[in-house]
Amino acid sequence: MNKKEIAEIKKQLTPDRCAISRICGCYVDGEKNIITSFRDTFLALPEEEIFKYFEIFRKTLSGTIGKNLLNMEFPLDTEKENGTQQRLLALRKSELKDDALLQRFYQEITESFYYPGNYLILLIYAAYDVPGQATDELDQFDASDEVYTYMMTCICPVSLAKPALSYDAEEKCCHNRIRDWVVEMPLLGFLFPAFNDRCSDIHSLLYYTKDGNDLHDGFIDGILGCRMPLAASAQKDVFADLIEESLKDGCDFEMVQSLHIQLHEIREEQKDSPDPVALGKGEMKNLLERAGAGSEQVKRFDERFDEVAGRNEQFMLSNITSVRKFEVKTPEVVIQVNPDRSDLIEERFVDGRKCFIIPITDEVQVNGIRVRPH
Repeated sequence: MNKKEIAEIKKQLTPDRCAISRICGCYVDGEKNIITSFRDTFLALPEEEIFKYFEIFRKTLSGTIGKNLLNMEFPLDTEKENGTQQRLLALRKSELKDDALLQRFYQEITESFYYPGNYLILLIYAAYDVPGQATDELDQFDASDEVYTYMMTCICPVSLAKPALSYDAEEKCCHNRIRDWVVEMPLLGFLFPAFNDRCSDIHSLLYYTKDGNDLHDGFIDGILGCRMPLAASAQKDVFADLIEESLKDGCDFEMVQSLHIQLHEIREEQKDSPDPVALGKGEMKNLLERAGAGSEQVKRFDERFDEVAGRNEQFMLSNITSVRKFEVKTPEVVIQVNPDRSDLIEERFVDGRKCFIIPITDEVQVNGIRVRPH
């Protein structure tokens, strides 16, 4: 799913456009015991509760694609009888009305998901009548030929409110506030099936994680059965290792600077695209070749990529290069410039020593004090 498709579903999670018909869930304590469960017609809930639930569901569709929001595909074996994809399809088909399926799903989550405290499992079922779109991308509500039925699952920590004083208006004095259990924003969740090309795609889902560096491997493996992607920070580290190991002695400042410039150009070219920019093995090999890497270096990259990442792994551009800075770091000094001006840093020999040269202008500050260059 791209930004536009995610935004389209997110817009349905509002009172005016709500397509949610059913909500259900259960409360789990720190010992993995299911304390209670519930199932309700969503719009029959009190208005105040509906707005709080909308906030949770919208959060599950928020964040950076490739970091917090991950598009995942089901392996073929999960689509066989009793596979994870088939179990999710059965839940969706039941419209969350089958208590036996729900209880089994809750139990599977408690067995696969680790969390040291209490948490709430939430599920919703919705049917969105997808409007057609004209060439100018304006919705045509009378031209719908697709009904997108989906379920969303969220797992929210439940924690004890912090101790505090509260003011009693009747007694006109302050008392110790009664501490209650508060449902927090979700740690993880997923939308199934995916809404790809504005249509239902039962072979994919959209996964959410609050922390892009903690994907909750046990949940993905046990509940979804999808291939485990590299976390955001892991993508950056693996990319750096691939470049260093492939180029070896050729991994000098000019080569890395050239790679950065090319990555920055790709980002600029695709900045208006709703699709996240992803680089696979082929795109990365082309980057190395354009940066001046030799055939032996490219061959090492080809072999090393399969070993450390897997042939079909894709790296999100936003995870492997910064949009905010170009950084040169030594044990004692850190140099940062705008990513589109990496050319300001040059490597030269000065008095027999290799140095980084940075041109200065009349606008120089040292610890906030303007100084005049000699």
